[in-house]
This record gives sequence, structure tokens and C-alpha cells, in this order.
Amino acid sequence: MSLPSRPCAVLLLPGFSMLAASGVLDALQLANELQNEVAYQAHAVSLQGGPVAAANGSLLQTEPLDEQRAWHALFVVAGEGAPLLPAQLLAWRQLADAGCTLGGVDGGAALLAAAGLLDGQRATVDWPLADALMSAHPAVVWTRHVWEISGEAQALRLSCAGGTASLDLMLAWLSRLHGERLGQELTPLLGLERARAGGERQRVAVSERLGSGSPKLAEALALMEANLAEPLPTEEVARLVGVSRRQLERLFKQYLDALPSRYYVELRLQRARRLLQQSSQSILQIGLSCGFSSGPHFSHAYKSLFGNTPRDERSQRAAAWRELSAPKDSTP
Repeated sequence: MSLPSRPCAVLLLPGFSMLAASGVLDALQLANELQNEVAYQAHAVSLQGGPVAAANGSLLQTEPLDEQRAWHALFVVAGEGAPLLPAQLLAWRQLADAGCTLGGVDGGAALLAAAGLLDGQRATVDWPLADALMSAHPAVVWTRHVWEISGEAQALRLSCAGGTASLDLMLAWLSRLHGERLGQELTPLLGLERARAGGERQRVAVSERLGSGSPKLAEALALMEANLAEPLPTEEVARLVGVSRRQLERLFKQYLDALPSRYYVELRLQRARRLLQQSSQSILQIGLSCGFSSGPHFSHAYKSLFGNTPRDERSQRAAAWRELSAPKDSTP
């Protein structure tokens, strides 16, 4: 007996974030494995079909978006400034009128707002885009939360920030549809210790959080960002910004609740995680490029922070993308 299907289109626009898109696709795939009520059919689509370039230069093969199909959900995954023609915006309105759930991922909510599909709804986007959108689309209730779910059951509007926020959004949506237990089971499978709840604010750039409160700390952070491959000793960072090591440690504790050395390691590991998820470099190349002296050193530090090894991280993502990129069997 076949399960009732819910076809979901993940619309990829040039310059999309591979990490944000994979969050949607991975969650749908794993939801199928964990529950037997319904089968989600995830389709990576684009406006014309064929390969679409992600922000990191990778190409992902897609199907053309069939705007006449009865989609259960359409997720628009876009970077900053992705253009659409009025005809596409009109087609989205028709999908919405038919009861299709619409989701804007990363910058995707900006396009849903341009189509008039978020008026009167709560929505969010990746924080660098927020100020401009608040002015351009004042009828939308913009927030700086990680994700938002708004609207009625037959006209849901989903939106989230970039990066791993798509995982949090999908966990919230699938939990709403199938119960909290599914969300709890999905969370560790998606590589998360916990799902961020509705109402949690996005993490913004440290420089924005600091404002003009600590120019010395901002200078130290800039030095760290510029020296990920060859990390500077804490004493050297302090010397270059003109403070003592003890003063630098006090600033980090006051503003970031961390020691400089620990913050620096986590900064390098966060970059390594993005490269594992979005690039084709080898694990060893990534480890070395993020300042780790050997493969075992990188693997140990990575597992201490994220709970899985770099190899685990890459194999989980690769398996999902191989399945999604495989040619579809057109035999009836």
C-alpha cells in the first residue's frame, strides 16, 4: 500500500546557499524515514531546469518548476538580490490560492514579499537584508527571529534566515504537522543538539553587537578572522591591538563570555563546518586551511564542538545530495 504523497518544490535561484537548501531537502528526506503517515517528494527545481549555480560556485541539477502541479509546499531559496519576472510572481499567487504552503529561505522571503504574499504576515530574512525590506514592504511584519510560521492552516507562510536556520524552520513545521516526537527524533539526525525555538533572535555579526562599545575587541576579532589558516597566539593578538593579555581576556569575557583562545578555535571550526557542507575540498585540506596541524587534531577538535567528526558531517550531506541529484526514472 503506497503512502499518500506530498510533493514539495525547493526552488533554487542563482546564488542560493547550498547549506540553506540542503537543510530543507535533508529534513524532508529524513522525515520520510522516520514516519509512515505520508511520503514527502522533494524536488530540487529551478525556473528553467538544468544546473543552477550556488553561491559557492557548485552546480546542482534541477527540474523545471511545474507551476500547474498541485504542490503541497514551495520553498524559495535565494541569496541577496535574486530577480524574478512578474509572471513567476503571479504563478506563486495562484499556488497560494490553491492552498500551497509557501516558504522563503535565506533571501527567499524577499521574493514572496515582492509577490504580495506576506502582507499582514510575520516573516524573517537573513539579517543583512532586513532593514531594506522593512522599508520596501511595510505591510509585512518583519522580525529578526531565526524563523517564522504565520498564516492559517490552508495558507501557511514559512520563512527563515540563512545557513542552518532552514533546519530549525523545517523541524518546527514538521513537528507542527506530525507531532513533537518527530521533531525530537529528527533533531540529532540533522546534526543539531537542539532546535532553535520560535522567537529566538538571529545571531548577527559581532561588530554589529559591539557597536562602538569596544574598538579593541573589534580589532582583535578582525585579526582572528583574517588569520584562520595560521592562528595567532593570544599574546600576539593582544600585542597587535595594544592591550595586555589579561585586558584582552577581560574584554572577551565581558562581551562574548569566552576566552580568546576558545573563541578563536570555535571561529575556525565554524568556518570548517561551512566548507565541509558547501565545498568539494578534502577533509585534510579544510582542516589545514582552518589552522589545524593534522587530520587527527582537526577531527578531535571538531567532534568536541559538534558531536560528530568531519567525515560524518560530509558523508551525511553527500548521501542526501547524491540521492537528490540522481536522474529520475521516467518509466511509468
